[in-house]
Amino acid sequence: MSADNPAVADDVTEPPVKLVATDLDGTLVRTDGTISERSRRALQATEASGRSVVFVTGRPPRWMHEVAEATGHTGLAICSNGALRYDLHTEQVVGGSPLDPATMAKVAARLRAAIPGLAFAVEYGDAFAHEPDYRHTYDLGVDAVVGQVDQIVELEAAKMLARHSELHPDDLLAQAVEAAGDLATFTHSASAADGLLEISAFGVTKASGLAELAGELGIGPEEVVAFGDMPNDLAMLEWAGHSVAVANAHPSVRAAADEITVSNDDDGVAVVLERLLAR
Repeated sequence: MSADNPAVADDVTEPPVKLVATDLDGTLVRTDGTISERSRRALQATEASGRSVVFVTGRPPRWMHEVAEATGHTGLAICSNGALRYDLHTEQVVGGSPLDPATMAKVAARLRAAIPGLAFAVEYGDAFAHEPDYRHTYDLGVDAVVGQVDQIVELEAAKMLARHSELHPDDLLAQAVEAAGDLATFTHSASAADGLLEISAFGVTKASGLAELAGELGIGPEEVVAFGDMPNDLAMLEWAGHSVAVANAHPSVRAAADEITVSNDDDGVAVVLERLLAR
């Protein structure tokens, strides 16, 4: 479908769907931070139909309580770009693929040498630490530990973050992959004005976390429909049997998707789910 026409097509050919995987911010969640009643009803109807619903997000687990409350969904979520599996009912991490301290130290050293002006932070899932020069632009939801990079990488972590005040996130990502792509997985979900890089253990993506969970449920990629909007969703969209980008998605995501629905503010996920449920 043309990226210039985000309307949902009537003739989209889809395999039987057993699992729905959706990103949150910018995809399911509206720009004002809310989840609409229409989206909530569509998600609940999808679960009631016997299909699994999985939130697959860059968010840490500590930010998931409000989403579970807003949607009524109490199943499993894939958090921190695939690094953590989180039970929304018990509010406990039930699995993960963390970054080890030695790798984080090597990544930081290589990036700092290749890209002057970076400041680092570490997301542990239930805690957060950052260098003195790191400026976060959102509520962390927890009191942060402040220290130099060698101090904040002493424990295993869900992901590292690197912020640059001048580089576009696409340029920052390209430079980081060139400098240290053999050590870790790099992505971003940032706006053009926010040079923020997200770093996970090598091979860990939203796709890897979702594929592992789907495999345990006996569900193959051809039975999965996935929704996203940013480069950190690309691996998941490429893995899923049917991929859907919202109209407000990053150009690379729109180009990669099988289908483009309407925007997150127009309930693009719900539009597709309602069509799925009507089949």
